[in-house]
Amino acid sequence: MSQPGSEQAEIHQHSGWLIPLGLALVILVLCGAFLLYDLRPGIGLFRNNAPTTDASTVRVAVRGVKFEVPGNYLDSRATRRGGDLDVMGLTALLPDMRGYSTADAAMFLSNAADSPLVYLILRGDTNGLGAADRLARVYMPYVADPRGTADQFGLTRYTFREGTGYERNDLYVGDSGAEQLLLLCERPAQDLPSPNCLAIDRPVAPGVNLSYRFKRAQLSRWRNIASGVDGLLAKFMKR
Repeated sequence: MSQPGSEQAEIHQHSGWLIPLGLALVILVLCGAFLLYDLRPGIGLFRNNAPTTDASTVRVAVRGVKFEVPGNYLDSRATRRGGDLDVMGLTALLPDMRGYSTADAAMFLSNAADSPLVYLILRGDTNGLGAADRLARVYMPYVADPRGTADQFGLTRYTFREGTGYERNDLYVGDSGAEQLLLLCERPAQDLPSPNCLAIDRPVAPGVNLSYRFKRAQLSRWRNIASGVDGLLAKFMKR
């Protein structure tokens, strides 16, 4: 016959792992909440970004290469403080590659499939591969059609083999008149209604590479975009 005291002890006894499990669940929920807050659309991308209409010249340098850029082209407050940077982001609006203004504010904040924005990134990088070398070394081992296919807009298109990690992209190669360009373009899909094209890194100065991004819907204008980007660099870079 069991004792009343022992029965009460058994009734009130709790498993030792319940409290640690509860704490772990609380931590996971909090971490998830912070992550969702950090990545919510339109916020995380622009957290340090605050476009300005102030076109005053900002003196910056990327790995010692000097630039003088109107503030309304620069993406972030930190960049507009000037000084030496490892990465500098700029945004310009087609067709004339103008900087941010109040009149164009809605277009600068849009992610529409036909958005006329061009995003430029200048970064310090000791990898100075030109377009031909990059095509041969980095991409050709993964393409399904090594000869490529003549495509619209004066471009040659390469497709990638399945399982390479690039299979949801098309690679376009074109001659802008000044140089060969590589454009890695996302394919439209149900989960990617606003695909981009990336003009892949190319050296613009010793230790400094340029890439820029625009919407695939603007691909027909790729030569004008390349010319506009080169024009901005020529205007902003101090020799």
